[in-house]
Amino acid sequence: MTLAQKGRWTTLVGLVLLAAVYVRALAFTPIERTQGPAQKIYYIHVPAAIWTETAMILVGVASIFFLFLKDARLDSFAEASAEVGTAFATIVLTTGPIWGKPIWGTWWTWDARLTSTLFLFFLYIGYLLLRGAVADPGARARYAAVLGICGMVLVPFIHFSVYLFRTLHPMPIILKPSAPALPGSMLATWGVSFAVFTVLYVGFVMQRYALARARQEVPHA
Repeated sequence: MTLAQKGRWTTLVGLVLLAAVYVRALAFTPIERTQGPAQKIYYIHVPAAIWTETAMILVGVASIFFLFLKDARLDSFAEASAEVGTAFATIVLTTGPIWGKPIWGTWWTWDARLTSTLFLFFLYIGYLLLRGAVADPGARARYAAVLGICGMVLVPFIHFSVYLFRTLHPMPIILKPSAPALPGSMLATWGVSFAVFTVLYVGFVMQRYALARARQEVPHA
């Protein structure tokens, strides 16, 4: 079985498990007292947000090693992770306003967390556009690596923005210095959802990495 085939099977398993997670979230997880049913979006929004940021961190780490080692496999992984991170960022920026509208009374507000997340999305888009615009493989990989490192540097600011600025966005509930502030049943649902998004990230990256490696192995005229 090829890497791409393994990735497709992994992704399929992840999608089936994601459906099961939402059955659990909707039918077997308590409704949050103040936010009501809208809070159920939490179980897809937050795992997607964490993997949006983690994917960019992995892009940056792979890019740093690529600049030193010049290993094309690192460049291929960075490209694959950026593509998957872009998809997850789209989920975050779609589910966030849907959740925010009934809670905040507005689809969007230009606070630090939301604005910096949107900027990260634009960095992802810019990264992919750069890769498509530069024909020379060596220059493309170097330029993309620099942009990927810049994206990685942005991630800590996104996480700590709610501590640095007054925002509508709530403080972290899971990724906080103390213990997660969720009831056990909600925390269990979130944990399963995060594990499922991890499976999806792995499955998507395996497929995109295999495609990137295949493109690199095609001889150029």
